[in-house]
Amino acid sequence: MYPVPAVAPPAGRERSHMGQLFFEYLLVVSLRKRRNEEGYEPHITYQFPKREVMGRLQREEEEKCMKAAHLFCFPEGINWAPLTEYRSETFSFVLTEVDGSRRNGYCRRLLPDGRGARVPEAYCIISSVACFGLFSKIFDEVEKRRQISKAMIYPFMQSLREAPLPSPGNTVTVSSFIPDAGTEIISLTRDEEVLMVFAATVTERRIIFISEELSTLSQVLHAVAALLNPFVWQHTFISIVPTVLIDVCAAPTPYLLGVQKSMLDLVTDHSDIGDEESLLPAKLKEELLSRLSTCTRHASTEELNRLVSEAFLSVFVRSVGHFSQHVKRCANGRQFQKKSFLKAVEHKSHLNFVKLFIQTQMFDLFIQEEETQPNPNVFFHRKVSEYHERKKREKMKAGWVRGVVV
Repeated sequence: MYPVPAVAPPAGRERSHMGQLFFEYLLVVSLRKRRNEEGYEPHITYQFPKREVMGRLQREEEEKCMKAAHLFCFPEGINWAPLTEYRSETFSFVLTEVDGSRRNGYCRRLLPDGRGARVPEAYCIISSVACFGLFSKIFDEVEKRRQISKAMIYPFMQSLREAPLPSPGNTVTVSSFIPDAGTEIISLTRDEEVLMVFAATVTERRIIFISEELSTLSQVLHAVAALLNPFVWQHTFISIVPTVLIDVCAAPTPYLLGVQKSMLDLVTDHSDIGDEESLLPAKLKEELLSRLSTCTRHASTEELNRLVSEAFLSVFVRSVGHFSQHVKRCANGRQFQKKSFLKAVEHKSHLNFVKLFIQTQMFDLFIQEEETQPNPNVFFHRKVSEYHERKKREKMKAGWVRGVVV
């Protein structure tokens, strides 16, 4: 990890995905020999939905997306050798549009059917929904059907495309028939070094994650981004950096990047600030570690996700949760009162951290939504209210105990 402070121009904030489809399309990307040259080049062997059902503008947008998908499905470049064994792996990438909006690519790479040595192929889902765990589970179902017949994949994807996208924490049920297994019901639910990574991310540093496995890089980067909820990372986010884009590591602006260990020698900037341990206030750090210690290994994945998410959410609730009391109506609408907000920070030991955090783009875009949209962050408001109610009850209980003692 190489965090470095940096400043960058504004970026667009991701919008809610409520009411949207699960995915825009599914691609099968294969490798074929390059003509008169060594190595392989990716090409699309299947696309769902078919191109002919798209309008002209949609086809043009899709063409741009296809070129990027080729690059990210096989980020290692053209140098592949046929294999007889290959463990399937899942990873992801993010496509950023000119307006700052983002689309996510999720890939499951595996060996195609056949005998003898052959090169891998990739199943790629393009979606505006950011949820690595959900699409990893979808790929498990895709791979299961692929082992029976490729024809079993597409009815499943069609039923998924027609299903309503669940809101966070809710579940959607998809029925899918598998020969010799009947109709299967699939449930899909959204979803001291760790603290250093969290602190560096919250203060919008430049962060590079290194791993040999593509799937590990994807999962870690998506997990780190998820810890920012209800805030959203606004800068460069590339969970798998292809060889041809390795120079992005030298960019002066904040980023979250995933780089394969084999490419580490190409990373020219190894700067390290070294202040990550002191970014989070000691009291917040202590409370966070205490909450994380209650997350047992015996808990289910869903329960563990909930406990970890709420632990990191508590950092924002306790440090900046009072922001809504300082968004005031004025002649031009609603406006955030920064000076009164800083004066009202509950614990003065939090003040330096809060001052750093409110300078970030993620906080700035969050406040802009609060100023211009009706109830854009209902879940966070509810958690803040619950925290204040709990504090009030604790205060009343402490007063009652003192009264009894007296």
